[in-house]
Amino acid sequence: MSDSPIDRYENPLTSRYASAEMSALFSARSKFTTWRKLWLWLAEAEKELGLPIPEASLDALRAHLVPTEAELAAADGYERETKHDVMAHLHALGDVAPAARGVLHLGATSAFVGDNADLLLLRAALRLLDDQSPLVRGAAVWALTQLLDRDAFAALAAKARVVETDQDVLQEWSRE
Repeated sequence: MSDSPIDRYENPLTSRYASAEMSALFSARSKFTTWRKLWLWLAEAEKELGLPIPEASLDALRAHLVPTEAELAAADGYERETKHDVMAHLHALGDVAPAARGVLHLGATSAFVGDNADLLLLRAALRLLDDQSPLVRGAAVWALTQLLDRDAFAALAAKARVVETDQDVLQEWSRE
């Protein structure tokens, strides 16, 4: 992975508290790779259910799961025009995978990619909480404060405080 800003989460506190792994997890490239995987999985499931999804469409999606910097720049341009992040990324992906254009996001809402991607990224962040390093666990907790609403974070924090022993990590859990 490069040291490009699209490969790490940008925030003034990131350099102080986030591990490289956590920063990469919440980067633009990771987020939009997850969107693309969701669109592929949706198309595969729709084909399995009998919709006429051409194998060439699935192959095109598989070939473009990880967006390049140019593709992300194109999506930024589309977003300035459309004022819609999901539509912008659909257009950018359609540009590089034209065989998939007709099946991208078929039957889905914007929440399908946004919400499911967030859940997948949060699940991966939670796995980092199992790391033995307090620095990594603390960084993961901080990331959760950025992604979860107060009630969801408070519920998770209540459970985590029971098992966490490191004082610095406990302090992160007390941010609520």
